[in-house]
Amino acid sequence: MKICIIAGRYGLSGVPRAQYRLARALAESGHEVELVFGAVNTGYQIPISDKFKIKTLNKKRVSSMFLNLIKIVKYKNFDLIFSAGDHLNAIVLLSAIISRSSIKISCSSRVTPYDTYSNIILSKGWILKIIMRLVMHRADVLSCVSKDMVHQYKKIFKNSKHVPIYNIVKDSESEIKINENLNEDWLTDKKFPTIIAAGMLEPWKGFSDLILAFSKLLNHTKAKLIILGDGSLRLKLEKQIKDLKLEEHVKLKGYVENPLKYFNLANVFALSSYVEGMPNVLIEAMMAGCTPVSTNCETGPREILSSGRYGYLVPTNNPEALCNGLLKAIENPINKDILNEAVSLFQDKNVIKEHFKQLGI
Repeated sequence: MKICIIAGRYGLSGVPRAQYRLARALAESGHEVELVFGAVNTGYQIPISDKFKIKTLNKKRVSSMFLNLIKIVKYKNFDLIFSAGDHLNAIVLLSAIISRSSIKISCSSRVTPYDTYSNIILSKGWILKIIMRLVMHRADVLSCVSKDMVHQYKKIFKNSKHVPIYNIVKDSESEIKINENLNEDWLTDKKFPTIIAAGMLEPWKGFSDLILAFSKLLNHTKAKLIILGDGSLRLKLEKQIKDLKLEEHVKLKGYVENPLKYFNLANVFALSSYVEGMPNVLIEAMMAGCTPVSTNCETGPREILSSGRYGYLVPTNNPEALCNGLLKAIENPINKDILNEAVSLFQDKNVIKEHFKQLGI
């Protein structure tokens, strides 16, 4: 089967990386795959693959991809398109309608619709909601990356046909990356347990809460914290670390190409977010053997951790509760066999099987 997988910008966020994993898994299954990105964020480079084609349109805005998408759906002779992200999904579906293409299209939503759509008349979110209502009938599959998110979409779109289909997180490549060598003395020193976190240094990730929770944790036990990722709050977080006199205990590592090898050397993974879709990074850390501690934000973590069976859930915006969760994880780690049970839902072959089941292929 000839398949096109489309994403907006390639960068640190989980959506383009999830689309990359989907492309790789489908190619390894014997399909002819082309992965198309609208653009690549400054400072990033798409990993080269010998298993599928990669194309960049050099279009920084999703709306500017419209004419390119018409050519893709009408002239490229693909059998199937996978698209991710509601803005892009709307443009892909509109392209198929205008070009009168019969190509099968599967559209995945990756973030809560409450952050995407709006009831404020003439706002961008309101306009997108109107457009999506007009074009969503063209999708062969509309999916969300969590069951909770499906319920949210059904509240916003009456007669919604959204179904849950998880992202691919575990595949052959990820297992190789877990075991890559890492020369990081501060992290490989096993004298004290290591807590790790990862994500964009932005307000909704709650890293300020995590740093405060960690400072409280040091009153109970010795530990160290490393945070992977970069963003607009870096200077503010550095000041917080200095003010709390945590320089010897906390490191802001910045962006790393392969976070999995860092997770492999840590004991506990902390997710302090206020909002998520389906946090791939939490699953990746569990796959590497980290005991997870996560805020119980509205979608994703509770589902991944099966309401606490596979890790520790704490309230959002509550550093004291987060501290207690970290302490429990250090004192009572989750067995790796139990973590593997949770991660199996995100195995490549299982996710592809579900995609094709919903498509009727």
